[in-house]
Formats: sequence, C-alpha cells, structure tokens
Amino acid sequence: MQRIVIYQLLPRLFGNDNTTRRPGGTMAENGCGKMEDISKKALKEMRAFGVTHVWPTGLLEHATQTSYAQEGIPDDHPAMVKGIAGSPYAIRDYYDVDPDLAKWVDLRQQDFRRMLGRIHACNLKMIMDFVPNHVARHYHSDAAPASVTDFGTDDDTSVAFSPQNNYYYIPGQTLQPDFDTQGYIEQPARATGNDVFHAHPSRNDWYETVKLNYGVDYVGGHTHFSPTPDTWYRMRDILIFWAKEGVDGFRCDMAEMVPVEFWQWVIPQIKAFRPGIIFIAEVYDPSRYRDYVHRGGFDYLYDKVGLYDTLRAVVCHQVSAQEITRCWQSVDDIRGHMLSFLENHDEQRLASDFYAGDPRRGRPALIVAALLYTNPFMLYFGQELGERGMDAEGFSGRDGRTTIFDYWCVDTIRRWRNKGTFDDALLTDEERELKEFYRRTLTLCNENEVLREGDSFDLMYANTHLHRQYAFVRQWNGLCILVIANFSDSDEHIQLTLPAHLFEHFGLMPREKATFYNLYGAKKQRLPFMPDYPLEFDIPANYGSAFQVKCKAT
Repeated sequence: MQRIVIYQLLPRLFGNDNTTRRPGGTMAENGCGKMEDISKKALKEMRAFGVTHVWPTGLLEHATQTSYAQEGIPDDHPAMVKGIAGSPYAIRDYYDVDPDLAKWVDLRQQDFRRMLGRIHACNLKMIMDFVPNHVARHYHSDAAPASVTDFGTDDDTSVAFSPQNNYYYIPGQTLQPDFDTQGYIEQPARATGNDVFHAHPSRNDWYETVKLNYGVDYVGGHTHFSPTPDTWYRMRDILIFWAKEGVDGFRCDMAEMVPVEFWQWVIPQIKAFRPGIIFIAEVYDPSRYRDYVHRGGFDYLYDKVGLYDTLRAVVCHQVSAQEITRCWQSVDDIRGHMLSFLENHDEQRLASDFYAGDPRRGRPALIVAALLYTNPFMLYFGQELGERGMDAEGFSGRDGRTTIFDYWCVDTIRRWRNKGTFDDALLTDEERELKEFYRRTLTLCNENEVLREGDSFDLMYANTHLHRQYAFVRQWNGLCILVIANFSDSDEHIQLTLPAHLFEHFGLMPREKATFYNLYGAKKQRLPFMPDYPLEFDIPANYGSAFQVKCKAT
C-alpha cells in the first residue's frame, strides 16, 4: 500500500522566471511557464519530497485574452475572460492542451506527452483536471476527433430545457450581464456555470462560463436520464481520450454540480477501460459525501468543509483543538476516501495576512492532516516554502491567494527553481527550514510503516485539558507512534495520559520503561508506557513530535 501525496502546481506560474510582474500584464510582459519546465530535475525534487502524484493545474485549453489567431485558434471576446491569462476552468477545448504552456504552439500535444513521460519516468503519476459542469462561452474544439461535433451543435435553442440539449437557454433573451460586455452578443442567452438560469449574471457569477445540461430540469424540478443524455456520452468520450493518453487520475471540478447518476454511469466505464485510474471529487456538501463515494464511485473527496475548515480555525485560535476529534468522527466511515489539504488554488495561503500570517503556524496542522490517517494528502506549490500569496497580480487582487487568472512569477518558486537547478541557494534560512520540515513529514507518510499502514486512536477524550494541542496514536505491527501537535504560539510543557482503552483496543502490554524515539530528530526519552500514567513532553511553539515506541502485544 502506498500513501498518496499530491503536489498541485500551475505550470503557467511554476516555470516562470520573469520578474517584471506588472499587475494585469500580458504574457509578453510578465512571461509564462511551460510544460517543459516540469523537468526531470523538478520531478525528482518532488519525489524526494514524498510526492507520489503531480497535478499540473490548467492543462486544458481555456479562454484567454492572449491571441493565437495566427496559429488558427479563434480569439475569445475579452469581456468574457477573467484576467489576461484567463481562468483554467473556462474550458475552450476539452481535447486540446493550453497553448500558453507549449514552447511551440503547434506542437503542444507532443509537449504534453513528453511531460507525462517524464512524470512516469520519475516513478510518479499524473492527475489531470476534468471540468464537467461548465465550458467557456466561446467553446470550440479544433483538436477533437473528426466524428466529434461541438457542444450545442444540435441543440433546440427555442426551448429552455431539453434532455438532449447540451446547454440551457433563455429563449428570446440576449445575455445582458450587469457590466459592460464590450459588444459581446449571445442570442439566445445561455445559463451561466454557477446555476444562473436567467440572462443577467453579475460580475460575481461565473459569467465567462456556460452551464452544461446532464438531463436535470432545474426550473421544472425533474430529471431525465433515460434515454441517456447526449452530454453524458460526450463527457465519457473526453475522459476516455485522456485515459488513452496515459493520465493516472482526474480531479473533477465542482463534481457535486453534476448529478451523481452521471458519475455512477461513467466512472465504472473509465475504470474498466483503464484499471487503477483514480477519481477525485471537489464536493463541499457533507450530506452528499457518501452518495458520491458509494453511488458515484469516487475514490476521494475534498475534505474542505471538515478538516480544512477545522484546522484553519484551530491554527487561528478560533476554536479548541478538541474540535478535530468531532471533525474526523463525522466522516469516520469514509475517512479513507477523504483528501486532506491545507492549501489549494481556491483557498488563501496559510502564510498570508488573511490566514495565519506566518507559515510556521501551519506546521502542527500539517502534522495532523498528513499523519492522522492513511488517506491522501495534497500540497500546493510554494506552501512548503511559506509562499504568502500577497501579490496584487491583476484580475486577482491582493487577496491572499496565488492567481489563477494572471501571468505572474511566484517569487518563492522562482528562487527554489533557481533556473532549473533546484539547489536551494536563493532560499532564506527560514524557507530551507520550513521546506525540510515538510519534506520530513511527507516522506514519513510512506517510509514509516506505522504511518503508512497503521490504525489511529484519538487521545483527546482522555486529555480534556488540552485545547492548543492535539494528540493521537498510530499503531501497526508491534510499533506505536505517539503524535503531539502544538498549535500554541509558545513552547509548551505537555502532560499527556494514555488511557487504558488504548491498550485494550490494540491489545498492548504495558511497560514500566520504554524508549520513545522522536521521528523529528530530538533526543530519545525513557518513559513509562502504561495506562493512565501522566507523561510529560516539551513541545516547541507551532510544532510537534512523533514518538515511536515498541509495543508488545498481550
């Protein structure tokens, strides 16, 4: 068994060394990373970091204000593009690679294949975006197989809804957002991607996208899944296309906005075609988690509303660390399906002024998210360096996030890459120290058999005095690891009790003296390993320890 550790990166930003960084700048001004920048050297660095899967975000061709008309790609209307570079989630061609990311635009598919080959050669796997809910308003494929027509080609545009239409329409009305569309005309208007079923989306809506129709009549309140809707077949063929290319998994954007019946129908077909391929769902409604796992067939779901939100509140000292227990208990029956993370492209950077303000305050959260269970963990590029996300890049303002809409250079990543050498020479001492902490934690996930395979036991019910610390035990094959995460901004002397039920649950024999080896490098300690005996540990501020102990079975 291998623990999945995903490294998410935006190729547009990852390989960009251009330091101009003009807010709202063009690609010519600000530069753009390429697929070739995801080099073997870069991938080996990720592998050494404990990473098993790479998710290059924004590979599919999407709406942009950069013109590729000379290469035969029609321009998008600028009013219907967010930012100069455009959103990676306003897909313009499901069958094509984004031309921004290719060294030579006409050879972009070959660039993709070479990148995928490098990933596999480095014993890594690749996750790819699948954006099923919406497309760019200018969707047109020039790379699809000859037998494939564009979405909407055969739609009846005189009706708001038909089960065989690919889009939803507002008959007799022209699209009229609440901002200047600079001459863009859409007649009849089509429903907007975030379920806006009228002709007047706002600037806060996903106005640059069009909602796809899977046979759900949202206005009438009915579903029409038999006969199988045309959109289902189209999306299945897209998944098969990329599975044939050799991708190892799909991160499915806003999967809960697509009916679970579609996933129930399509995922088994893709898995039969490509055994071992994985599906990750971006789902935010906990009441639907089990439906998307058990019916939909997803391997993993975003643990955002649960663990992410809880850890953020604990890091910011808004709630007690005791809340982490209630968090995992709510998904205990599907915990192996939950994907943990502390950052991604939608969320604010941990080190930003809008979150923790200091990357070191994220260390105890990483210990919990990565070591509590055997479920996957996802790391967002630059997180391991303390990237703050405090640039005002253009369309993406100074909001604590790294832009997905603009051409930009991420300074921490640029200095880490150091022209492709990855020698750490340009990093600060604090960045090197944080990077080493992340490397140590994430490599433990697979190198240590207890953390890779073992079961967990929460210690908080027996230590109700703890509110800025969280403690648990992992056990496997005659070994226990006692993990303590300290969310306090000060060094703490911790008194911790191991309850009798821990020993009963795992069938462990008490020992008057046992050696506690700290996997984070501190000196070993000789302590009793006994029920209800108060153990004492010194844990640094915003840090943690993982003590490995040999434990005999009764």
